[in-house]
Amino acid sequence: MIQLIRNTQHHRSAHSWLTSFHHFSFDQYYDPTNMNWGKLRVFNEDFNSPASGFPIHPHHDMEIVTYVLSGELKHEDSLGNSGIIHAWEIQYMSAGTGVLHAEFNASKTHPLHLIQMWVLPEKEGLTPSWGQQTVSREEKMNRLLCVVSKKKSDAIMRIHQDASFHVSILMKGKKIEWKPEYSHQYLFVIDGSIRVNCATINKHDSAKIMEEKQLTIEGLENAHFVLWDMAE
Repeated sequence: MIQLIRNTQHHRSAHSWLTSFHHFSFDQYYDPTNMNWGKLRVFNEDFNSPASGFPIHPHHDMEIVTYVLSGELKHEDSLGNSGIIHAWEIQYMSAGTGVLHAEFNASKTHPLHLIQMWVLPEKEGLTPSWGQQTVSREEKMNRLLCVVSKKKSDAIMRIHQDASFHVSILMKGKKIEWKPEYSHQYLFVIDGSIRVNCATINKHDSAKIMEEKQLTIEGLENAHFVLWDMAE
């Protein structure tokens, strides 16, 4: 099964400093039929104005992956961690027993574009942790690069859940043949257009995928996309 969600179907939330597209129920957007997909609880695409962001606030018992697409994200937390996450860098935070953190657009002149994804952890009360990693264009060219995973030995970061996060840049005419490890996948096209089996997925579209034994992903245009593979 491949269920397409077109970009106009994602819930748009607009503030003076932030425009966000919520793929699942989040904050003031509530739809009991759209709470999550598999272990993926939150998928937000955010556009932050310069010098804006979220002041100190709490998280607990959630695995949080942030992929910066353009601009710079400044992170600070109660564990003493701080850093600037640049374009094409990925931040991972396991909130566990609880952490306070703040996230801001580090630039006073340029906007910030990112996607942030929350995964339900395998158990509550884990020790909080944080890290960031650069992923080059070459590393994800015409392949699914596994960045975050519980099991895969080639993953850059570890997550406390049966889930893997992949990124790819796929050139027009190129194909990826891939066998999922788990039952549920969630795919989002950041830019360009791809075909997944028989489904065409365009820029800012997403797809809920379930019980597909193999995925054939073809670049219809030069494309940049992310893919979650996870348990139900």
